[in-house]
Amino acid sequence: MKIRRILTASLAAVSLISLSACVTDPNTGERKVSRTAIGGVGGVIAGGLLGGLIGGGTGRIIGAGIGGVAGAAVGYQKDKQIKELRESTAGSGVDVSTTDNGAAILVNLPDGVTFSTDSSEINPTFRATLDKLVASMNQYPDSLIDVYGHTDSTGSDTYNQALSERRAQAVANYLTSHGVNPARIRSQGFGETQPVASNATEEGRSRNRRVEIKIVPVTQDDVARARNGG
Repeated sequence: MKIRRILTASLAAVSLISLSACVTDPNTGERKVSRTAIGGVGGVIAGGLLGGLIGGGTGRIIGAGIGGVAGAAVGYQKDKQIKELRESTAGSGVDVSTTDNGAAILVNLPDGVTFSTDSSEINPTFRATLDKLVASMNQYPDSLIDVYGHTDSTGSDTYNQALSERRAQAVANYLTSHGVNPARIRSQGFGETQPVASNATEEGRSRNRRVEIKIVPVTQDDVARARNGG
């Protein structure tokens, strides 16, 4: 049963990447396939919906009232936000990197720090770190935010899927309850289907148990296309 699910997930991942793993080169405006996405198909898939957004972006841009960042400034602002996030979360276990060929920010929240074992209740000691993420998201409001929940392969597929959904929703709820515009945020659980390491070792399983937050900057061109129904 588990093998069949993994095979199905793999095929779905390939389909998903073929449809949504294109990114726009900020220099040329050319649409191209993300090399990050292609690399993920061979073994593990990192960063949730590579090159895409949960539910797309058009409605969310309009609903959130995002004004957008000038195209020439989006890279500078993204790099500045990454630097500030790394500094503010240093020592917390949080990892801040880029995804989608550098077009988005990926914040990895480790399982053992964010949640207790088999729990979707955020550890009280981690809330101060989440507050720093909230502050950053409100300081840079011209972005959309996806929250992805992931587990290791221990336990049943059904249990892992439900746990990943609850954890992603718990983080999304925390962000919105502390002032982040809910129209910017979507959450989704992926269970055990998107490992970033081998589930054959405890270290690998620990890395796979995670919640990821993807922050996708929105440009003024994105806003214009959204308003025009593009």
